[in-house]
Amino acid sequence: MCALLSCQELSKAFGAQSLFAGVTLMVDAGDRIGLIGPNGSGKSTLLKILCGMEQPDTGSVFTQKLMRMSYVAQEDSFDEEASCLDNLSRVVRVDDVDAAEQYNRVHALLSRGGFTDPEQKVSELSGGWRKRLSLCRALVTRPEVLVMDEPTNHLDIEGILWLEKLLAANLPESPSAFLLVSHDRRFLENTVNRVVELAPVYPEGSFQVRGAYSDFLEKRAEYLEQRQNLEERLSNKVRRETEWLRRGPKARTSKARYRIEEAGRLQDELGEVRGRNRNVGQVGIAFESTQRKTKKLLVGKGLSKTFETPLFTDLDIHLSPGTRLGLLGRNGSGKSTLMQLLAAAASETGPKPDTGTLTAADGLRIVSFDQRREQLDTEETLRRALAPEGDSVLYQGRSLHVVSWAKRFLFRPDQLDTPVNRLSGGEQARILIARLMLQPADVLLLDEPTNDLDIPSLDVLEDSLSEFPGALVLVTHDRFLLETVCNQVLGFDGRGKAEYFADYEQWLAMLESLERKEAAAAKPAPSAKEKTSTKPKAGKLSYLDQREYDQIEEKILGLEERLEKVQQLMADPEVMADAEGLQQHWQEQQELQTEIDRLYDRWDELEQQKQGN
Repeated sequence: MCALLSCQELSKAFGAQSLFAGVTLMVDAGDRIGLIGPNGSGKSTLLKILCGMEQPDTGSVFTQKLMRMSYVAQEDSFDEEASCLDNLSRVVRVDDVDAAEQYNRVHALLSRGGFTDPEQKVSELSGGWRKRLSLCRALVTRPEVLVMDEPTNHLDIEGILWLEKLLAANLPESPSAFLLVSHDRRFLENTVNRVVELAPVYPEGSFQVRGAYSDFLEKRAEYLEQRQNLEERLSNKVRRETEWLRRGPKARTSKARYRIEEAGRLQDELGEVRGRNRNVGQVGIAFESTQRKTKKLLVGKGLSKTFETPLFTDLDIHLSPGTRLGLLGRNGSGKSTLMQLLAAAASETGPKPDTGTLTAADGLRIVSFDQRREQLDTEETLRRALAPEGDSVLYQGRSLHVVSWAKRFLFRPDQLDTPVNRLSGGEQARILIARLMLQPADVLLLDEPTNDLDIPSLDVLEDSLSEFPGALVLVTHDRFLLETVCNQVLGFDGRGKAEYFADYEQWLAMLESLERKEAAAAKPAPSAKEKTSTKPKAGKLSYLDQREYDQIEEKILGLEERLEKVQQLMADPEVMADAEGLQQHWQEQQELQTEIDRLYDRWDELEQQKQGN
């Protein structure tokens, strides 16, 4: 069967800068593709080209006839004053769906998205709920291919887990295939069955591996090692041929002209391989510590803070060298407020706790990273942002020219006069990290430092934070970073309490337990009539359920027989030659498989009821 979506030899450049070249990709039914690559490699541009929103410089894109595709952009765009319900309904109306089906689709997705008030205005939603709505809007048209650009942006850990379950579920609106860009390594590991990396290090423009993200890492390491070995072999060959060429004219007769040409070809090939191997760039991140030996850097006792409702009460916190504390909580639960209190602990200004004391060591140096990036003047140039005092910076006692400092963070010299507002989100994040590195610190306070960073930068950031000898307080939704770096977790429940946990999964379990208790408490007690009503006992099905149970196996067998016939038809050469007929059979195959899966789930549910589970 032909691919749902494919492209051949795509290339794209902006001015003199080439984003990618020679990219070939096929998306088949069942593909769950993760697209990764360093900042500036053209991932978002490639998605837009595949969706027909931009044109490639060279190459072609092919899609199946009548195929439906949905695109989720990094930045959401809605009618802000309209409700969540209206924003989804408008998309289905355009898709020419009848009123009853519109209602069912929209309300089903809003329910799966966790929206308790469909009439709420979009302007009132937080960033995480806007992202959820954007994903629901993309699915309401029931696309065959779903394309997502950084779908975990703005989602907290609960939101990311919700998205993982949504992508794994077999629902009527589930796409046949999806293609997504993400830098969240745990999310990639849990959702994709194929990884494609765009990077100039690859001669074909990309490197593709079937399997999970961990499989990709193994295969890529093998590939890069092979490229290094190839460079070494070519270097040896070129050296031998160069030595031969340097011998006298007698060694270079007309009969050996082919060898002279081969030597030139080898030199060109070595230059190309060496150039690609050098393109495996990594950001040079290493935070500077003051090397203070004090055991108690920052100590808080009985801290509390209230804004309309309590955020946290009676909280104790102890930061010493080697402490790496992760903060977990939903938006508005108090994470950023606590970070602000800690940042102000060593100064006379700034917010203070309502009750309790914060005691900082003498001369304590605290360095903060703000996820809102308000420290950046977006009108100034990259040169001034990296080196505010002149053409050099002082790092670890050494003076470095701004060009060398910029290269450490993968900026090109020709970018130095570019205004900050023309740089990507990942590039702006690297500027802030570069600034942090120039400030010796006892305590690092990092609020979402991973936003927009590519995977190579995340790897280096992770290593640097693990090696930092001072204290670290980290707010992040990157579960991989939390697991690798943090040795303590402080979780906020959103109800005025904060506790220490072993890991984020323990914190999530606590939240779920709280919500179950609150739901049980809110449920009205059954009346005497309800208590004595005839309700099917555990282990015995109602009349209608028993009837459904008795018929379900026969229904499944009938659908499986039809599915087998459809699959045989699709393999018939005459049917394969008819694109429209093939599409109809493929659509029927998907619908049959969905219904079979649903019946099996229902059968299992009834079986458990019958056994009293």
